[in-house]
Amino acid sequence: MGGGTRGGVMELEYPQASLPRMRGGIDRDDDGKNRRTGTVWTATAHIITAVIGSGVLSLAWAMAQLGWVAGPVTLVLFAIITLYTCGLLADCYRVGDPVNGKRNYTYTEAVKSNLGGWYVWFCGFCQYANMFGTGIGYTITASISAAAILKSNCFHWHGHGADCSQNTSAYIIGFGVVQVLFSQLPNFHKLWWLSIIAAVMSFCYSIIAVGLSIAQTIAGPLGKTTLTGTQVGVDVSSAQKVWMTFQALGNVAFAYSYAIILIEIQDTLRSPPAENRTMRRATSMGISVTTAFYMLCGCLGYSSFGNGASGNILTGFGFYEPFWLVDFANACIVVHLVGGFQVFVQPLFAAVEGAVAARWPGSAREHGALRINVFRLVWRTAFVAVVTLLAILMPFFNSILGILGSIAFWPLTVFFPVEMYIRQRGIPRMSAKWAALQSLSFVCFLVTVAACAASVQGVLDSLKTYVPFKTRS
Repeated sequence: MGGGTRGGVMELEYPQASLPRMRGGIDRDDDGKNRRTGTVWTATAHIITAVIGSGVLSLAWAMAQLGWVAGPVTLVLFAIITLYTCGLLADCYRVGDPVNGKRNYTYTEAVKSNLGGWYVWFCGFCQYANMFGTGIGYTITASISAAAILKSNCFHWHGHGADCSQNTSAYIIGFGVVQVLFSQLPNFHKLWWLSIIAAVMSFCYSIIAVGLSIAQTIAGPLGKTTLTGTQVGVDVSSAQKVWMTFQALGNVAFAYSYAIILIEIQDTLRSPPAENRTMRRATSMGISVTTAFYMLCGCLGYSSFGNGASGNILTGFGFYEPFWLVDFANACIVVHLVGGFQVFVQPLFAAVEGAVAARWPGSAREHGALRINVFRLVWRTAFVAVVTLLAILMPFFNSILGILGSIAFWPLTVFFPVEMYIRQRGIPRMSAKWAALQSLSFVCFLVTVAACAASVQGVLDSLKTYVPFKTRS
């Protein structure tokens, strides 16, 4: 056993292949842990669960801000960038050899192994802040969809002009209670079944949204579409056009922000074949499927409602009938986001509990026949309670998605994968390839800054009229 230095961080090198495959009658992987059983299909399900979520619901609105030219081009560009950089990131799961190298169990560990130094702290901040924020975003979205079910029934029975507004706070609290229960699942590896169910739900409501949009387009669009989206002086002012265009970019970025949990998903895969090969295949399949849905939902939603498309295609009530189908679609969203919430927050749970257990080993002790871990019970319940409270205080769908997308996209989807690739391959500074990669990173950084600024502006505007527990929507 020898020692080595990578990125300024001292680490031990283990002869992985020499570790026993069987220990105590239990089949083990090369790192001594229980053998992983994930496949390209389970990884694809995890990706679809993580990617097709809140983001798909806002794409008709984003298209309305960008128009027929920039809208589809933006979706395709974000897909290509995500596919490329996630391929770079998949190669960082193991250090050195892609088959027998030392594993990195989290995104932060991959950054530590390849870059070290201040990169580790910056990565940890971005990743876990975004996981926390995504929990808030998913809570808001699920509660809006739950409230939309009652609103849909109300409009059906009392007419489209009836006051069917709902206070979403009660639904936010209800979603929080459900997440307290699911958060007691011990780790990410126990969630495969929840991801399968959630992935099916995402297909259901996406297909329903596409079908309703096609029907509305055939019956007659409800608004005007243009090559450049919302029109200055007609739909919006000049300042609003700029802010909403940047916010739309943030919404699209959020729709593709799954790199944040790629390493954790990759750590569920069995080998052989090498995990990076399987993950590349899963990423290609997952991004291809989600981009196809995004194009359909965004373009057809825009063609149905034009420049007046609502921020959430299934809860903005452009679709009133058949009300039962709208109800079912929103129920699918709620079920999907129950799973999506867990896919994003379980890595955060694991990071905190691992750090606490390393300092206070007694915190990992389980008690009784139900194997209750007191620290896990208290900490995860408190976490969900804080997320629920913040969702009640700031239930602003598009602005929150824009902030989350901008926080995650540049640092986690572009910057770190590019920097790790440059370090791994030893690409010389100022070479053509180095300049191309750094240019990609810089352009994405500018998009992130603009989208974040516009989304914060949107939240500030909404807070001027919103009163927690009282304002109805």
